[in-house]
Amino acid sequence: MERGIERVLIPESEIQALVARLGAEITSHYAAKDELDLLVVGLLRGSFVFMADLVRKIKLPLVVDFMTVSSYGDSKNSTGNVKVVMDLDESVEGKDILMVEDIIDTGNTFNKVIGLLRHRKPRSLKICTFLNKPSRRVVTVPIDFCGAEIPDEFVCGYGLDYAQKYRNLPYVGIVKPL
Repeated sequence: MERGIERVLIPESEIQALVARLGAEITSHYAAKDELDLLVVGLLRGSFVFMADLVRKIKLPLVVDFMTVSSYGDSKNSTGNVKVVMDLDESVEGKDILMVEDIIDTGNTFNKVIGLLRHRKPRSLKICTFLNKPSRRVVTVPIDFCGAEIPDEFVCGYGLDYAQKYRNLPYVGIVKPL
C-alpha cells in the first residue's frame, strides 16, 4: 500500500464490477430510446480514469467531451467557490447528456455544472457518479447511476486525488489523517 494511505476502501476487483454494472445500466437505459445523440461529459481531472473504463462498457454510439471545474485546490475541503476552468468543445443543445463524476460530496460543484448545462437546452441530462458521499451533501443532486455510497472519509485513487497525487492507484483508499 502507498505511503499516505491508511487503508483500502474499494479494491480493484470491486471497482471493475461496479463499472461493469454501471455500463450495463446506462446501456439499458439509453437503448430504450427511439432517438439518441449521447454525449458523455466528464469532469476533469478526477473522472478521467472512471470515465475511460465506463465508456468502454456502454454498448451504444457516443461522443466524449470534458469540462474542468475546481472547488478544492490542494485542500481536503471544498472552498465552496466553483470555477469553470475549461468548458466543453461540443454543443449540448438537443443532445442526451450523461454527466460523469468521480465523487459527489457536498453537491455544490456538481449543482453549478448541472445548472450551466441545463441552461444550454439538452434533450436529457442524466448523472453518473462513481462514488457518492451523501452524509456531506449540502445541495440536492439527482443521481441517476451510482457506483457506490461511501462514508465521510477523504478518499483517493482510481482518478481521485489528494493535492493532485494518488490518481494512479488501482484502488480507492482512505487518506491517512495529518
